[in-house]
Amino acid sequence: MRTRLLGILIALMLCVLAALGMPLAAAFAAAEQSRVVVDRLDDAARFAQDLPTSGSGLESALKGDPQPAPGDLSRRHALDAEVVRYHELYGVRIGIFQRDGVPIAVAPADWRVPASGWADQAFQEALDGRRSHNPPQVWPWTPDRTLTVATPVVRDGDVVAVVLSDSPTGALRTRVLRQWLVIGAGEAVAMIVAVLLAARLTEWVLRPVRTLDRATHDIATGRMNARVAPGGGPPELQRLARSFNEMADHVVLALDQQKAFVADASHQLRNPLAALLLRVEVLGLELPEGHDEELGGVREEGVRLARVLDDLLGLATAEHARPEPEPTDLVVLTLARVDAWRPLAGQRGIELVWEGPALALGLADPIGFGSALDAVVDNALKFGPTGSRVRVLVAVRREEVAVTVSDQGPGLTEEELARAGDRFWRSTRHQNVDGSGLGLSIATTLLQAAGGSLTFGTAVPHGLAVTLAVPRAADKRR
Repeated sequence: MRTRLLGILIALMLCVLAALGMPLAAAFAAAEQSRVVVDRLDDAARFAQDLPTSGSGLESALKGDPQPAPGDLSRRHALDAEVVRYHELYGVRIGIFQRDGVPIAVAPADWRVPASGWADQAFQEALDGRRSHNPPQVWPWTPDRTLTVATPVVRDGDVVAVVLSDSPTGALRTRVLRQWLVIGAGEAVAMIVAVLLAARLTEWVLRPVRTLDRATHDIATGRMNARVAPGGGPPELQRLARSFNEMADHVVLALDQQKAFVADASHQLRNPLAALLLRVEVLGLELPEGHDEELGGVREEGVRLARVLDDLLGLATAEHARPEPEPTDLVVLTLARVDAWRPLAGQRGIELVWEGPALALGLADPIGFGSALDAVVDNALKFGPTGSRVRVLVAVRREEVAVTVSDQGPGLTEEELARAGDRFWRSTRHQNVDGSGLGLSIATTLLQAAGGSLTFGTAVPHGLAVTLAVPRAADKRR
């Protein structure tokens, strides 16, 4: 979530910086070009002032008189020299042209008014008495573009000539690019600062969310004492954390009340049920012969009800238990439980076998793990057919120790595997098998209370495989 939020903030900041930086860069480029245009127009105006203002000198300059007066010839030579020197100094093509485009003074000598493009447009505007304005913008990526400006030469209210200059833009583009680099560096620094601030902001905003997520996960996995510690963050998330703690307290209270009710109800019902079964036995002695079948059904239902009450009491006790896991050799524990169940397996014609290493240390509650293993083995012996095998495998994995009990019974479908372990749930195909539907629920609760887990899978080639897993413990003998 932090990555997504940080990505959104960075994208927004990029858009803001682009919205500010691009117009700023364009404004710098336009301002730099405008300065160059003003300089060229000032230079063109100076050349326009060098033309004779009136009389024979002006006529001689405009008509190109082959035999001008000595004073006019001197001024023509000075103007030509000025144009050539300007071109050599700045590299700018410049010329003073008559209205019909005939040059009066030009450098280089072979340059003429272009017949098309912006230069021709600027020349025509100057003939109309207007100075060049808004020439096409020069960008760093347009090296072939030049900057052309024109200024009219006005005498007695009439345009008598045009001063036209065509400047290379290498220096202009270099200055624009340098300014853009400065802007880009500034935006890069601003972006770095903004990313650091955004990272701190997201950390501040999401810290309560992560704490809340961990507490929610802990409660979902059975650690009901998890709470959200007071911390920073926005006030809304702080209120959410306090509301979560209040909700968790109410949930724990409700669950404790429910568990207490189940435990009390199971305990209180056992005595009346035992008295009822005793009265049924006494009544059976007084009934005439022929009613044994009905009396047997009553006894069977009473025993079944007593078993359900015992399982409910066992489940309530397991839910209230808070065992402390300790390093336990699960090989020794498993062998003891297998030996205890082997006589019953022999009576039912089922082979109960064990496989595993010599030592398997796991962090477990020995009593709780043994009770859970008893429930799983009992379930396997119930559904295993006569002549089949129930296999108990102990395996040491990378981070846990697992005990897998596999039978060769009918097994469960994929949908049924998802519900296995739910309270009072039994497959519709196995309703005729004796049991309350609480054995695997009790096993799951006992393992989870000590930090373990109970998972269900399909055995090969058929049947149910139930795996009891606990964290692995270090071998202190090494």
